[in-house]
Parts: sequence; C-alpha cells; structure tokens
Amino acid sequence: MSFSVSDTIVAIATPPGQGGIGVVRLSGPDAHTIARRLISHEGALGPRRATFTTVRLKPDAVETIDQAVATYFPAPHSYTGEEVVELSAHGSPVVLRAIVSSAIACGARLAEPGEFTLRAFLNGRIDLPQAEAVADLIEAVTPLQARAAFDQLEGTLTQEIGEIDRAVFDLAARLEASVDFPEEGYHFVDAEGLAAALDGLIVRTGALLAAANRGRLVREGLQVAIVGPPNVGKSSLFNALAEAPRAIVTNVPGTTRDLVTEVVEIDGLRVTLVDTAGLRDGGDFIEAEGVERARRAQRVADLVLAVVDRSAPLAADLPATDNGKVLYVANKSDLPPAWRRDDTVEVSALTGAGLDVLRGRVARALDAEALHDPPAITNVRHIALVRRADEALRRARGAARAEGGSLSEEFVLADLQDARAALEEISGRRAPEDLLAHIFSRFCIGK
Repeated sequence: MSFSVSDTIVAIATPPGQGGIGVVRLSGPDAHTIARRLISHEGALGPRRATFTTVRLKPDAVETIDQAVATYFPAPHSYTGEEVVELSAHGSPVVLRAIVSSAIACGARLAEPGEFTLRAFLNGRIDLPQAEAVADLIEAVTPLQARAAFDQLEGTLTQEIGEIDRAVFDLAARLEASVDFPEEGYHFVDAEGLAAALDGLIVRTGALLAAANRGRLVREGLQVAIVGPPNVGKSSLFNALAEAPRAIVTNVPGTTRDLVTEVVEIDGLRVTLVDTAGLRDGGDFIEAEGVERARRAQRVADLVLAVVDRSAPLAADLPATDNGKVLYVANKSDLPPAWRRDDTVEVSALTGAGLDVLRGRVARALDAEALHDPPAITNVRHIALVRRADEALRRARGAARAEGGSLSEEFVLADLQDARAALEEISGRRAPEDLLAHIFSRFCIGK
C-alpha cells in the first residue's frame, strides 16, 4: 500500500455493476484541475455546489460521453482533508471506467483499497477507530450492526478511550515530576490517592471489557448449525430460513456432504446458518467426511437446531448433540403426526408453518434482546488493546499498594506507560505502518 499523499488519486466510489448513478471520486492537490479537464463546464467549480455538466470522452476533447453532476469540496473541508471532486454520472461501468481512465491520463493515480479513508486518517479528519467504523458500516448486514458502527464513527469509543488516556497521562505526569525531584522529597500524588485513581480507571476499562463479548457478537454475528439424521428436512429448513434455494433438496439420503452457509438476520442479529450432512454411520468416504464436518460445526455453533421428522416414529429419546445450547425442531408438521412433544418447535419447511415461532425461539436462545443496545466496543483489535491497558493498570495498582505504598514510583510509572501505549494504539497515534496496511486493505477501492 502506498502512503504517499502528494499525488492525486481516483477511483469509482460506488459498488461494481450497473446502477442509476455511479460516482467517480478524485482526491489530492490536482483534483480540481484534473476535473476541469474532464468536464465541459467553463470556469471554476463552486465549493460544495452541485454543478450540472457533461463529461468529455477524453481530456480536453470536444466529444462527450455522459451527463454528470460535479461537486467540489475544497481542502480541508472534505472527506479526505484534501481537494476532492466527485463526478456523479449514470451508473454504467463502461462510462465510469472511461472517466477513471481519462483522469489517469491527466496525471491521477488509481487509488489503493481504502486509500481515501487512509488519507482522511493521515490528515486528521478521523482517528483509527472511526476509520475502522467506516469499513464496519459498509459491511453491516443488520440494523444493529449499522447502529454500532455509526456510533463508533460518531466518536463514542474515541471519546471514552480519550478520557481514560488523559487521566492516565495526568497520573503519569505527576509521577514523572515526583521521580524527577527525589532529593527534594516532592510527591505530587500520594500512594492512597494514586491507588484510588487507578481503581476508578480500572472500573472504566472493566466496563468496556464487560461489553466486549456482546460487542463481538454484534459485529461478527452468531452461528446456528442445523443438524440431524438424513431425510428429516434439514436442507429444506435451511432454505426456508434463508428464504432462498441455497441447499440441494432430494429424497436421497446423504445428498448434503459439505457445509452450506448463508447469512440471515434474526431479530436484528447477524446469524450464519450452517446446513450440515445427515448424521449417520456408514456411507462412503466423502459422506463420512461430511458427517465429521457436521459434528465439528455443531461443537462450535452458538446454537444447534436439532431437526427430527414429526411424521416418522421417534426413537426412545431426542438425539443428543455435542452442544449444550440446542433447540429441537419437529419438521414436517404438514403431514400426519407420528408423535408430539412439548419440548420441540413444530414447523413445516414445505409450507412455512411455524417458522416465525422458530425464529422467535432462536432469538430468545441467542439472547437477542440483550444485544439490542449497541455496545461501545465491538472490534477484536480494540478489545485486545483495552484488555492490555486494563492489565497494565491493575499491575500499577498492585505496585501502588505494595509495601504499604512505599514502593518506588518508577514501578507504577512503567505500568502506566504500558497502559498509555495500548490506548494510543487504539486511536492510531502509535499504530505501525503494517497495522495500517492491514486495516485499510479490508476496504474496497473507492472508499
């Protein structure tokens, strides 16, 4: 990834494919100059004004290729903090690629993935958690994920981390002063006050960590494995919940031999459904491997839907699973029942009967209601660094209370510096280049 901010970059900012509108974004010192060569509008573009114009087929040519709206955002009041021009044309890939090619012919460079947001970070328009929130917001598949990402884009996590960091800095500064004047006997913070201040900071980092698992589930989603013996309708149930014919459905046992997955929304949660091979002994090598994968999937799933056929005689008991969190689903309720039990959810994957009840039971089993308020922290990187800061603060508190508070302040200071290093890595003030490259490589080109 190039970290140069001295050149002008260009890319299509809208998703691939055809659409009503497509946007080409230019950012850099020559964005306005290059844009003027691409459009027929005479004179300078007004700041933050939408200007109707036509786009030339080639730079400075008379022949045009499309109508467009040009919007100019002068530095530093733009997304990237640089000069930015956005050309909104018809969403034809041919037209948009032609505009990009013309911009490159004028001296622009094709943007790297995430480079517009990277420049916004490098130019101080946003910090690193906000940049990561941009990617999370783009990738959100549920309203809850979008809300959590937007809160972080608005700076909720940044504010909380910043307040903790400033408090740690204040303590470290007072300890530094005490260490710098040992002979004079100055102590700018007493041992009891230091320990109390650290207790307060540990409460704040602890609160973030307490919400961390909930945040991870909101961001990454949960996994629900559909398991059971052959021909009980697992694949039919999978397709019904996914509302798409994703899995092959036949009367032949052993049709499903590999894991089939689909992401769905259940009560605001991102849920990955996993259709598995029918659990039975025997079969060929490929089916046996499918059964083993099914068992592994149910062991790691957040919830298992154990499917049984309500129209066929039931064994002595419901099938056991390798996962303690299980819902038993009695499928084929549209057929005459061979048995009934109160501890099963009756559905018909064929007619759709009972599916809404099943979704509600799945939501309750996954404790969806507890996840409805977006947590302050969702990113695994942030969670790991907050945990590191929390551990350093706990070490500092232990050092502050050691030997009746007579232990050298340098021990406490070293732990406070470790805590600050972790907090500053969250915000990006101490982020190494390889970390930035990894984070921004997740982005699409044009963002």
